[in-house]
Amino acid sequence: MDRGNALTFSRRALLAGAGAAAAALALPARAAGGPAPLRLLLDWYINPNHGPILVAEKIGAFARRGLSVEIVEPADPNDPPKLVAAGQGDIALSYQPQLTMQVDQGLPLARIGVLIDTPLNMLLALKDNGIAAIADLKGRKIGYSVGGFEDALLKTMLATAGLALGDVELVNVNFALSQSLLAGTADAVIGAYRNYELNILAIEGKSAMPFFVEEYGVPLYDELIFVARRDVAADPRLALFLDAVQEGVAFTINKPAEAWGHFVADRPQLADELNLRAWADTMNRFAHATAAADTTRYTAFSAYLHAQGLIGTARPGGDYLVRPGG
Repeated sequence: MDRGNALTFSRRALLAGAGAAAAALALPARAAGGPAPLRLLLDWYINPNHGPILVAEKIGAFARRGLSVEIVEPADPNDPPKLVAAGQGDIALSYQPQLTMQVDQGLPLARIGVLIDTPLNMLLALKDNGIAAIADLKGRKIGYSVGGFEDALLKTMLATAGLALGDVELVNVNFALSQSLLAGTADAVIGAYRNYELNILAIEGKSAMPFFVEEYGVPLYDELIFVARRDVAADPRLALFLDAVQEGVAFTINKPAEAWGHFVADRPQLADELNLRAWADTMNRFAHATAAADTTRYTAFSAYLHAQGLIGTARPGGDYLVRPGG
């Protein structure tokens, strides 16, 4: 997705530590003795993926539960989980792959809920490039934004056609995923989001050829999850927060046009064709049960990242999950 969303799944970034992350985003301290709002750190700037959160706020779902939620857009998308680990936020919106690697690095984090429970990542090509199957990628230029996890996805997908990373030419396109396809600097890109890049290309009048990661050997995983410090899982505000987001999800799915109005009410700059298309395409991606957890899915994905050499220890799913308020 051309969103500058640098999910830097490198050990170097993870080892930077929660302390350095806390300094990267100056969050105001809570007033002593005053109300303690629930502080939510988003994964990136507000976009349709966050729809139900903004809708929950607008329809009063948080207020009805006695919550005052402060929604923070980060300066760096790598920071929110580390800031929460450092006590500089209550909840971070993050990603299952990122959480898996951060737990491996010793951050005291756990998933408390889910917002989007399917992958959004995909490998994307233009039909004009003559790529109709994974095997057609041999000898082609593949654009990527972030090494590590995206390399693992691509390696897994290529293997389904008997190919290896050495059979393609990797090109760092610095998050300009759709632009690199349109400019011809890449024949395909990995890390595109199916609710964004497909629409960017459609707006440009181009026909795209998407390859969805879960159809080419990559285990299913949750794209967007809520994480908190494991040691505060019993905080009753967390369960109330998830319940309110669930109300926002239901409203968004049941009344998408009205929900869109709530989403852009305070952010008219988001009311463009791309976001409207992405809004429609994200409806079927929101989790219908924000507090539900599939332990088996997390066990399998941990084993996958271990096999890819991205984590040192494969763990059972329970090591990544906590029941909020319980």
